[in-house]
Amino acid sequence: MAKISFMEERCKGCGLCVAFCPRKCLRLSNHLNALGYPPAEVAVPDLCTACAVCARMCPDVVIEVTR
Repeated sequence: MAKISFMEERCKGCGLCVAFCPRKCLRLSNHLNALGYPPAEVAVPDLCTACAVCARMCPDVVIEVTR
């Protein structure tokens, strides 16, 4: 099973991971992190195939994908 983890405290909420997710299983959270940004999160974990497009698109390298 795929697992995506976000370093929420470092996420700047740019939304690139959300925009480029081919399965549309990510979203920006409704809450803010300590930096004042809405961090990305997995909205539909069952759709994730661990393709790691989100991790490659993240400019701040805050996403880790394991299979």
